[in-house]
Amino acid sequence: MAIGTLVKTIQDIMRKDVGVDGDAQRISQLAWLLYLKIFDDREQEWQITVSGYKSPLAEKHRWSTWAKNPEGITGDELTDFVNNDLFPALKRLSVTDTTPHGRVIGSVFEDAYNYMKSGTLLRQVINTIESDVDFNSSTDRHIFNDIYEKILADLQNAGNAGEYYTPRAVTQFMVDILNPKLGESILDPACGTGGFLTSTIEHLRRQAKSATDLETLQASVHGVEKKPLPHLLCMTNMMLHGIDVPENILHDNTLSRPLRDYKPRDRVDIVITNPPFGGMEEDGIEQNFPRQYQTRETADLFLALIMHILKPSGRAAIVLPDGFLFGEGVKSTIKRELLENFNLHTIVRLPKGVFAPYTGIATNILFFEKGTSTKEVWFFEHPYPEGYKSYSRTKPLRIEEFDREKDWWNNREVNQHAWVVSVDEIIERNYNLDIRNPHVADTESHDPAQLLEEYNDLTRRINELKDTLKNELSACLGNPK
Repeated sequence: MAIGTLVKTIQDIMRKDVGVDGDAQRISQLAWLLYLKIFDDREQEWQITVSGYKSPLAEKHRWSTWAKNPEGITGDELTDFVNNDLFPALKRLSVTDTTPHGRVIGSVFEDAYNYMKSGTLLRQVINTIESDVDFNSSTDRHIFNDIYEKILADLQNAGNAGEYYTPRAVTQFMVDILNPKLGESILDPACGTGGFLTSTIEHLRRQAKSATDLETLQASVHGVEKKPLPHLLCMTNMMLHGIDVPENILHDNTLSRPLRDYKPRDRVDIVITNPPFGGMEEDGIEQNFPRQYQTRETADLFLALIMHILKPSGRAAIVLPDGFLFGEGVKSTIKRELLENFNLHTIVRLPKGVFAPYTGIATNILFFEKGTSTKEVWFFEHPYPEGYKSYSRTKPLRIEEFDREKDWWNNREVNQHAWVVSVDEIIERNYNLDIRNPHVADTESHDPAQLLEEYNDLTRRINELKDTLKNELSACLGNPK
């Protein structure tokens, strides 16, 4: 069965169930089922290849026991088993099991739920998954990856859940530019569904020549995600990419740890991330940061964290909205330190629509290194392909489009897409990095749709500035609200 057809068949079955409400819940439901299926297939292999392997699951909780048989339990018996036996047992593993596999499963199911009310429909979904793919089949492994890419693409269109998905072309480009080396420690502190981490794993696997190298790879990749759905998707994604025991992928809020608690041993060589932006952190989170960084704007806090936990000579790439570039207050403080203590050597300006339909906000990729001050900042404006006015689901950003940046990267010259600005000019601009391409003449448009888009963009910027001012005033008055 074709990948699109398989996923659609499963989702169509779920749509008949009164308990599953919306795309995000359908994706969550499919994700935990796939996780257990993949884990069971891997266990079949480990029992043969790993001496003394013992499953952390009781026999009755293993997929091959309760799910594999197409004529197995169904109806009310199945939903009763899943809700009142299987899920409680899996959740308990996070605190009762001492094995790495058990702890990982426990963290995956800590906040997972079975949304399906009909055991008959649940059995149909299980049978569809079981009959079509076998993770231990070399010909089927790529099918699982294709299924997962389809699920993640669907996630981008699932309302606010789209914030957890970064287009594959963006993640691959950022990893290609940072070029992590085997043995370096890599962190995504807001890893979502694991897009940056899987791109990193693929990049490092090409350098691995032995079993020891593969162990080094697994130990090098770290991620943290606080929301249960993307964490579940990320853990499954790790298994699909050969990280059988993803102990370094934590279900937690990176920002909840006070900055002063990070010791030298916690520092990393590389940080690569697309932190959530436009949102506000819960009350009190800002108290984990020094006063000059205290804000509830999530993206600002993540950048302050990244600057702190990078090793000397460490390097980073982070996606940030335009609002950070022109923002003041705490944003200006962060930008000043970024220029003084880091080499902010490149800002790639992405066009609108890269993260559509989740958001139409224009975004930028900041590349910087720790240890030397910035002398100049190069800007590169990524153009739309010929004939495009925006990106969409049917016309997404493609990795080949970044060949222009890659060809320019190590042989930099000013051109119609690239320009350079001295740090002195940026300081004179009060650390405003929202510097437009000087090679593109401003043109006045009277197209109603474009004028409306520009009005909405201006309104957004005004609201961002108002929020920034409000947060600054609140912090000064000692009122987190």
